Amino acid sequence: MKIRKPDSKGNMIVGTTAILIAAVVLMCIVTMTSLNYIQNHNIESQSNDNFKYIIDDYSSNLEILGRESIADVTQKVYNGLPVRDSESDIKKKLTDKLESKNDDFKEKYDVDLSSEVLSVETTDSPWVILFKVRLDGVKDNERFSQVIERNASVEGLRDPLPIAKLTIASGIMAYDDKIHYKTALSAYMLLHNFDSPESYLEATAPMTIKKCPYDPYVHHGDPGVLEDCLDTGYFHESADGSCYLCRLEGKGKCPHYGFEVFIQTHTPLGNESLSCSDHVVFADHYNGQKINPDDWDSLILDSSHRKKYGLSDYGNETY
Repeated sequence: MKIRKPDSKGNMIVGTTAILIAAVVLMCIVTMTSLNYIQNHNIESQSNDNFKYIIDDYSSNLEILGRESIADVTQKVYNGLPVRDSESDIKKKLTDKLESKNDDFKEKYDVDLSSEVLSVETTDSPWVILFKVRLDGVKDNERFSQVIERNASVEGLRDPLPIAKLTIASGIMAYDDKIHYKTALSAYMLLHNFDSPESYLEATAPMTIKKCPYDPYVHHGDPGVLEDCLDTGYFHESADGSCYLCRLEGKGKCPHYGFEVFIQTHTPLGNESLSCSDHVVFADHYNGQKINPDDWDSLILDSSHRKKYGLSDYGNETY
């Protein structure tokens, strides 16, 4: 019996069928792989969205808790305790607050969080402090790790410099939203042999940090502006003034961009004495004169500060 060999037509049919079967199998594999990828991608996207929401919520809390931590260290100053390292003290306060917040987030989002305060920093703006925190979390077997950065404003907080510098033992007092130097500043000036310390008897200064809206500052020479500034108690940006972190440590001057405030005298004396910007009184120590010799409440300013605030001709005109 002879075995018949497939002819060329049969070979073609078999080959075509095999190709079709392989193509169908390949399409099934691609389809299943695509469906699996889409499913995993959707899970990943949903997971990322959940993490993003948690991180955003945490960031908002960091701003609040950071500000509260600064306020806590400021209160330490007002309680008469020295602050040697303001960044370290604020870190400790914030760490305690974040540990409590991590417990809250466990209940709220069923996520296990751990946090580390990396830094508390000054910025290009003296009105804010930058916080950096590393946040690690685990939720539903998914992990995330991110460094969160948030600014906290110091506006509305109390100025720690006068008390940190002179200490409450000096007799300095804080009430009615003002720093009342009483005899403390005059005694400080007398101790350091500065001119006319009696000019600063009963001097006062603003207590709460308020950013002056009269920018550029030369507008203080405009009618009524200086009077409003002093009545409201505004602070002003200054490359020579100390930042908030350094003010907590009692430093009248520092390498960071800071601010200054006027210490207002209340005296009939017209003697030359320290210029009344706080960084001058507590660090730079150069003299000025009353901008209006006939006014008991007149500021004592040097020529550079008069120019900065548009007060070079102040008192020579009637407003």
